[in-house]
Formats: sequence, C-alpha cells, structure tokens
Amino acid sequence: MPDEKNYWTQQRPDGKWESKREGADRASKVTDTQAEAWKHSKHRAADTKGEALLKGRDGKIRERNTYGKDPYPPKG
Repeated sequence: MPDEKNYWTQQRPDGKWESKREGADRASKVTDTQAEAWKHSKHRAADTKGEALLKGRDGKIRERNTYGKDPYPPKG
C-alpha cells in the first residue's frame, strides 16, 4: 500500500527528471535536472511529514530524507 506522504525523484524515459508522490499516476513536477526535481521532492515531503527518496539511473535508492517522526530511529 503506497504511503501518500512520500515523494520519489527519478529519471523518466525521455531523460527528464520527475518528482512524484508515491502511488500517483502523474508526476507532481517534471524538470530538466535532477537537482531541481530532488529539491521539489524534499520540499513536498517536508510539508507532508513524509519521506523523500532519490532513485539513481540504475534504479537503486541513492539518498533518502525523512521528515517528521522517523518510524525506525537508530539507537544511541
């Protein structure tokens, strides 16, 4: 089940970058650069107290930022 508070940044097949809410059909924002899309995802995730996730070209998560209460805080 998608968590609608989370925002993903990923590259599209056309080479542009998108910021997309988890579970959404369409992108929230499409940009020419990864940096612009990542900035938008972090801003939206902070507003919803969710998580921003950045996918690299290889499809693996490169970076993630959690806003609000982290469900798995590290000990120590």
